[in-house]
Amino acid sequence: MESHQVKDLILNSIKIGYRHFDCAADYKNEADVGVALKEAFTSGLVKREDLFITTKLWNSDHGHVIEACKGSLKKLQLDYLDLYLVHFPVATRLTGVGTTDSALGDDGVLDIDTTIFLETTWHAMEDLVRSIGISNYDIFLTRDCLAYSKIKPAGNQIETHPYFQRDSLVKFCKKHGVCVTAHTPLGGAAADTEWFGTVSCLDDQVLKGLAEKYKKTAAQSALRWGIQRNTVGIPKSSKLERLKKNIQVFDFELSKEDMELIGSMDKKYRTNQPARFWGIDLFA
Repeated sequence: MESHQVKDLILNSIKIGYRHFDCAADYKNEADVGVALKEAFTSGLVKREDLFITTKLWNSDHGHVIEACKGSLKKLQLDYLDLYLVHFPVATRLTGVGTTDSALGDDGVLDIDTTIFLETTWHAMEDLVRSIGISNYDIFLTRDCLAYSKIKPAGNQIETHPYFQRDSLVKFCKKHGVCVTAHTPLGGAAADTEWFGTVSCLDDQVLKGLAEKYKKTAAQSALRWGIQRNTVGIPKSSKLERLKKNIQVFDFELSKEDMELIGSMDKKYRTNQPARFWGIDLFA
């Protein structure tokens, strides 16, 4: 996406009511987002305290947490973040702070740095301000983080949607006060189909039927299900019309029976597959 498109998308999103923006060093657009945010603040569209800005520490920067965070803040043109996450529970060979390259070895496999403990990364995160959290952590890694943390992770951002519900992980996080954010609440839809060749839950007849019943879209039905199971959904879209529809999920409620119906859709089917780029499945 071109810089001006990112700017227009952010500003238009704010105008239609969005207040949470999920960023990451790895998305390589923090500087473009920063330009948009600066305009939003200087024009009086919103105040800084009106927005909730998240960004993430990349794999190759685990040994340079504070430096990486400062780099993200500079690109975003912000004085503070509302939430800073460990993007993936893996430290890789340093490629240059903030470069967010995938550190691949000569064999094409991710070059994991076995000298850096996730505990070390987390304690460095604790030296930062405001909220910190984790992303793509399973039950065991989340448990470990809770055990060694002085500051408990505020949230765990994971892939979860009707085809990949991960009830055990969601229940574990809730039980221990860790907010669950769904970074792929619609199953990736067209993007993951294009990148990974995966199937979208939005084409499932169950969601299509519920969309017809509630006079909503399949995506809105999936997002509403996520809200009612007390997870935070952050759907991704570059189309303004879809952005408008994705936020129109607070004027209806799924019945208990329909929540259970979506619950029966679980296929334990991951659509976001970074192994395609890394030559190794970190979730194996």
